[in-house]
Amino acid sequence: MMLTIKSTNNKRIFLLLVVAITTGFVSAQKKTLPYKDAALPVEARVQDLLSRMTLKEKVGQLLCPLGWEMYVIQGNRVQPSDKFKQLIKDRNAGMLWATYRADPWTKKTLANGLTPALAAKAGNALQKYVIENTRLGIPLFLAEEAPHGHMAIGTTVFPTGIGMAATWSPDLLQKAGRIIGEEIRSQGAHISYGPVLDLTRDPRWSRVEETFGEDPVLSGILGASMVQGLTNGGDLSLPHSTVATLKHFLAYAVPESGQNGNQAVVGMRELHESFLPPFQRAIDAGALSVMTSYNSIDGIPCTANSYLLTELLRNEWQFKGFVVSDLYSIEGIHENHYVASSVDEAAVQALTAGVDIDLGGDAYIKLCQAVEDHRIAEVAIDTAVRRVLQLKFAMGLFENPYVDSQKAVESVRNAAHIDCARQMAQASVTLLKNKASILPLDKNIRKVAVVGPNADNRYNMLGDYTAPQEDKNVKTVLDGVVSKLTSSKVEYVRGCAIRDTTMNEINEAVAAALRSDVVIAVVGGSSARDFKTTYKETGAAVTDKEQLSDMECGEGFDRASLSLLGRQQELLEALQKTGKPLIVIYIEGRPLNKNWAAEHANALLTAYYPGQEGGLAIADVLFGDYNPAGRLPISTPRSVGQLPVHYNKKAPLVHNYVEMPATPLYSFGYGLSYTTFEYADLRIVSKENDTKEVSFNITNTGKYDGEEVAQLYLRDEFASVVQPLKQLKQFKRLFLKRGETKSVRFTLTKEDFMIIDRNFKRVVEPGSFQVMVGASSDDIKLTTQILYP
Repeated sequence: MMLTIKSTNNKRIFLLLVVAITTGFVSAQKKTLPYKDAALPVEARVQDLLSRMTLKEKVGQLLCPLGWEMYVIQGNRVQPSDKFKQLIKDRNAGMLWATYRADPWTKKTLANGLTPALAAKAGNALQKYVIENTRLGIPLFLAEEAPHGHMAIGTTVFPTGIGMAATWSPDLLQKAGRIIGEEIRSQGAHISYGPVLDLTRDPRWSRVEETFGEDPVLSGILGASMVQGLTNGGDLSLPHSTVATLKHFLAYAVPESGQNGNQAVVGMRELHESFLPPFQRAIDAGALSVMTSYNSIDGIPCTANSYLLTELLRNEWQFKGFVVSDLYSIEGIHENHYVASSVDEAAVQALTAGVDIDLGGDAYIKLCQAVEDHRIAEVAIDTAVRRVLQLKFAMGLFENPYVDSQKAVESVRNAAHIDCARQMAQASVTLLKNKASILPLDKNIRKVAVVGPNADNRYNMLGDYTAPQEDKNVKTVLDGVVSKLTSSKVEYVRGCAIRDTTMNEINEAVAAALRSDVVIAVVGGSSARDFKTTYKETGAAVTDKEQLSDMECGEGFDRASLSLLGRQQELLEALQKTGKPLIVIYIEGRPLNKNWAAEHANALLTAYYPGQEGGLAIADVLFGDYNPAGRLPISTPRSVGQLPVHYNKKAPLVHNYVEMPATPLYSFGYGLSYTTFEYADLRIVSKENDTKEVSFNITNTGKYDGEEVAQLYLRDEFASVVQPLKQLKQFKRLFLKRGETKSVRFTLTKEDFMIIDRNFKRVVEPGSFQVMVGASSDDIKLTTQILYP
């Protein structure tokens, strides 16, 4: 008898049967299930796996519990904890968050936390347990905080977001993103929480340091560049690609009264003009996860906003990734916003609105009962689970769930990564004043006094969302100055604390100043968490009248004023009275008040929170080994009474207050150099597809080689809806040798001329536009008018 096999699938089955009979047994357990077959398309694998899952298993894939209690270190080995085993048994959790995180909130330290090698072993152990001890063996997703480096022991710490934004360098942001992605994946994690694309216009808010500033174009371009690095251009199959998670959706950084989590009073048109574009640009660059925010907009909590999460994100933008709640923000629908009568109802609202993942909470556990009670259809859960499984398959986790712990050691904080952190810190330092060209300093100087609470405080250099550090890993300003001179030429006195007024060494600082030729005073703020600070369940710090740590910034530390705290102002004034040249450096997470320093200091710089190499980078600038070219990504106000004071306000023109000008002290895009630049020969040529090529020349007319950040602004002179008085459209950071001239070209496309009209449509209204080119938003060098199209 001859057996005829017509289809490919039937041939494959027949061959499998022959092999099985030959070996003497047929075992269903040995058969490759379709979802485990890497040769099948992702969609087919997802559909097969989903069809095999119980409702409880499906809901488990939507849970992302806190991960730092899920392992036990035993010497050089790491094992799953009993808590993890119970979690998997009870909840079938498909993700963990912050497994490798170490900080005072998690109570993980250098002594009891995970080194890179142990982190890799921990990830492997957790994956092995889940794969071998669950019915379907679905690998875990491990999500980690990574706004300016992976928040884990032994990783590279870059400047915080506001410092990275001050570089105005997409190339550096992409490079940093690649490094962060490599460090995360080499340790066995997969999801990077960051970048933070909240558009911030209120420096009182505690999390300004995490953002890219006040402008949608700068934030969008830099955010997209970082995402390209984190995702390797959006290809999850590459070994160091992460699922980049954009934070926070939406308008989180403009809370009422500047208080974290308060409602955002923002109109729908402003959302579309300013707050949404950075997210859309980053999604187009490859971001596959979006995190909701704690605030509400127009009465709707963002974690229950179906317009934002479904109509816009899914239907209009065609977003293919998943949406994750911020920590406990689903419970917040009930407990904070009071628009759900129970956590059960809040869970239904969130899932219905478009939230796929419950970060840290217990809300989505309630979904099983909600399905049984017919309050939500199981197909809605299937949709969310499908989004998670698609990315797990796309990343290859079913085939390659484990990592090499030795490679983790080699891949994390290596020499190349440290060098990039220094480059980023150098590029971020922003020179605000340089009276009589006091900078750069001569290395042959006789004596330098280095004073101030941030002159030699390692944790104050780093910002929030940073793991514990070994002292040798962080360079302070004092370290940097000593590296340029001999230690005998440097005298250090702390002078005072950031906040604690009982710490008073001002007299000692003055004495040191009198013995020196120049004074470098390092003041500002701190986001350094310590083990004395108390925390909310969300990880936000709680202000405490009994605690006087340095921390005055970072999540939960909103400010009513922007003045220097403690005795810092007293210290500066005492130093200035010595008559010695005074260089003031602000280490800060938000633009603090600099009115006094702008008037009285000989030189003034801000270095934001410059990261682990910040002290060396600042010294490179002070002593002329690096010509500063940082530019402000957020305006520096004269007073909180001005807020908001962003550069791209809408018409009409501002008018002055009784007490002071209405303009900021230092405007968006501002920053000085040790050299000077001249702009000339503005030309605009019409090209195909209604594009305009804008070109001009820049000449380095000063004494030093240096970098300039050329900025192009546009103004729609007459439109159907009120427009900004100017709006950044293009920028370029470029290096010019002394005396060199370079031509700069920008291409303006149809999108650059679009507005949101009265019908909320993106349109181009033909008319007259003003093109402005310059060194900052308030230093326009060249201008002309054009008709478009």
